[in-house]
Amino acid sequence: MSHAVEIRDLHKSFGSLEVLKGIDFTVDEGQVVCVIGPSGSGKSTLLRCVNLLEQPTKGTVTVGGVELTDPDVDLDAARRRLGMVFQSFNLFPHMTVLQNVMIAQRRVLRRGRAEAERVARGNLEKVGVAAKCDDFPAQLSGGQQQRVAIARALAMNPSLMLFDEPTSALDPELVGDVLAVMRALADDGMTMLVVTHEMGFAREVADRVVFMDGGVIVEEGPPDQVIGRPQHARTRSFLSRVLDPGHIGEGVGGPGAPSDEAPGATG
Repeated sequence: MSHAVEIRDLHKSFGSLEVLKGIDFTVDEGQVVCVIGPSGSGKSTLLRCVNLLEQPTKGTVTVGGVELTDPDVDLDAARRRLGMVFQSFNLFPHMTVLQNVMIAQRRVLRRGRAEAERVARGNLEKVGVAAKCDDFPAQLSGGQQQRVAIARALAMNPSLMLFDEPTSALDPELVGDVLAVMRALADDGMTMLVVTHEMGFAREVADRVVFMDGGVIVEEGPPDQVIGRPQHARTRSFLSRVLDPGHIGEGVGGPGAPSDEAPGATG
């Protein structure tokens, strides 16, 4: 099985703040890997380094056999293989749902209008919002907007989907619809790297779970091991707080822990 993503000795600093401290891991073709951990652990920064929205300070990122950190790489061409879904939906408010899903196809892939519309409608059907084609984003719920964002990413025919806490901005009752779409993508064999706090999703859908804290990978393995029988005290402490919110104990990371909210690392 070939590696869809290969990360070696990845470091990222913002000034004197070192957010990633030597990350090594891989994602195989067709795998779903969920990255979990406390706020400020470096999860979102890691994801943004995978498609070079953040430039790593050191190390290499290879996606589909192409090293994105190579100074000579055609980054625009390499990024076309990647779909990314953010915490915020980032839809164009002045465009309809259909236009939002068509625009990148037209401008980046140079698809004709008829083909772009056919692909857009097909993907909107796949995520369950085909009836909203002529609506504007402001007319949609948060969950519907996020599903449109997923359809927009899928319309580019990516070989890898990156999700950065895609349900964190949603009201609780809307989370299930977005997770259902992601489950269906996983069932279809899409390679996915997901930063999430949805432990149920990670336990049910992930092939592997990576627990990060303080800019390093503390523990990784199958979900029944990492979530069900964690080996490290930091993992156990984090999960006790996430799975039992009423639990009071010493926080993971603690005061002064590096934050993903460093300049340039929002999201």
